[in-house]
Amino acid sequence: MNCRIDNTFENLKQNNTPAFIAYVSAGDPSIELSLNIIRSLADAGADIIELGIPFSDPLADGAVNQLAADRALKAGCTLPKVLEMVKTFRTTHQTPIVLFTYLNPIFAFGYEKFTIAAHEAGVDGILLLDLPPDEANCHSEFQQESPLKQITLIAPTSPQERIESLANQSQGFIYALSRTGVTGAQAAPSESIGQTVAAIKKHTSVPVCVGFGINTPDQAAMVANLSDGVIVGSAIVNQIAENKDDPNLPQIISKFTKPLIDATHNKTT
Repeated sequence: MNCRIDNTFENLKQNNTPAFIAYVSAGDPSIELSLNIIRSLADAGADIIELGIPFSDPLADGAVNQLAADRALKAGCTLPKVLEMVKTFRTTHQTPIVLFTYLNPIFAFGYEKFTIAAHEAGVDGILLLDLPPDEANCHSEFQQESPLKQITLIAPTSPQERIESLANQSQGFIYALSRTGVTGAQAAPSESIGQTVAAIKKHTSVPVCVGFGINTPDQAAMVANLSDGVIVGSAIVNQIAENKDDPNLPQIISKFTKPLIDATHNKTT
């Protein structure tokens, strides 16, 4: 099984360094620019890249990421094209890739077929936003051993028994929400992040990374001190939206993200 995610966290742990995980929507604002953006994020020092598969009904996303998915769909981005993008990315970079998606595109593609194709393209993990583990346990196709790490999402409002169940079946890393709501809401990370992370860590040795509402280096540094990793998505996606017509878009994204990466890696003064 491909272990790029595990190897990344192990290497970071040896240096007591939290991970920086960047999210962008695949195909936004175009397939070519999207590929160059994820390359620029990797070159800037992102440890893992979450690549959203554009979907027409992204209920868990706020306006920023919904508009990104819409731009990507209008640019002709499809699941096969996302996998082709990852395959091309793999010719130059080994940064772990996690696909961030809803079940519908995977179901339409065929789950087993998707798993094989994604692994062969160089995908390392998947986060299915609208497939509760309870439902997955009821379907044999989701119970087959997969070469893709199954990333788990845990909300701060989850009861203890739910946290224990989700943590016990987690792989790769856990995406812990810093607060409730949809992505991109203009609210800072919750002050209870440390408690949320501690509650999860009681049940697993899998790294716990925190996302939602992280927009500044100071916020990234704060979250990094309380977790194994920082996840930034909407702030980056918003920069893509504001500069989508600029020919230097990948460089703009790299310049914006680098201070967040450095703050996470404890490189700020």
